[in-house]
Amino acid sequence: MEIADFVAPAMVVIGLRAKDKHQLLDEIARRAATALALEPAAILEPLLAREALGSTGVGRGIAIPHARIAGLPRLFGLLARLERPVDFTAIDDQLVDLVCLLLTPASAVAEHLPALACLSRRLREKGVADRLRAARDSAALYAALTHAQNSGAQNPGAQN
Repeated sequence: MEIADFVAPAMVVIGLRAKDKHQLLDEIARRAATALALEPAAILEPLLAREALGSTGVGRGIAIPHARIAGLPRLFGLLARLERPVDFTAIDDQLVDLVCLLLTPASAVAEHLPALACLSRRLREKGVADRLRAARDSAALYAALTHAQNSGAQNPGAQN
């Protein structure tokens, strides 16, 4: 599995504005809902329920909010670089400025953990977070997220 399998180039946002964790989750849920033709609450409520179990702020300024969504037709991802970092109650208490949303169909139990592991591995790779933070536009941000996976082949829609 590759990140390009579930994060499309159009689902990359630079300069997302949010004053706090709840507003951030609300904004990414709204954007995902628009892209997926779902109601925002159908995404926000499971995200908030997951956050109630423990923060998905994984450290080093990165959060990977994720949830299983009823009625979702396929895996879906969205990457956002925030205009200003927010307190996400991350495990290392650092503010978060990079957020990668992962939504999986409620029925796709076998896909959830591999997709989450794929994202987590990529975001932990040396230099990836720095390249995400340095990207000048959404194409460069997408390329920094998806480049050099497996064979290192270019992903459709990514521009260098």
